[in-house]
Amino acid sequence: QVQLVESGGGSVQAGGSLRLSCVVSGSTRINDCMRWFRQAPGKEREGVAAIEIDGSTTYADSVKGRFTISKDNAKNTLSLQMNSLKPEDTAMYYCALARFSDMAPHRCAALGRYAYGYWGQGTQVTVSS
Repeated sequence: QVQLVESGGGSVQAGGSLRLSCVVSGSTRINDCMRWFRQAPGKEREGVAAIEIDGSTTYADSVKGRFTISKDNAKNTLSLQMNSLKPEDTAMYYCALARFSDMAPHRCAALGRYAYGYWGQGTQVTVSS
């Protein structure tokens, strides 16, 4: 059974920084996809950042240059460093994992939210102006 637990959210002023972490417990596979999503009140859940097996990363246009996703395979931890935070970054942030029936690599950034079958409980990020 796979479980994801996020931490690191909080309240900061615009321009501040936060670092989110997501610890994965249970068995993991080399081709699991992991991604950060966020959902603001009244809005759809959107992909924020993804990291591929080869370490390449993809970001939503709204966070490019400010957010950095990373993964520590030895610690089964996914992180999101968020700098220069803006009020529009206020949302619940979720990490998610997609698992496949094969062992082939998949393009994690191309997968929509419904491909991710495992989700954390979310961590709230609030940015005040």
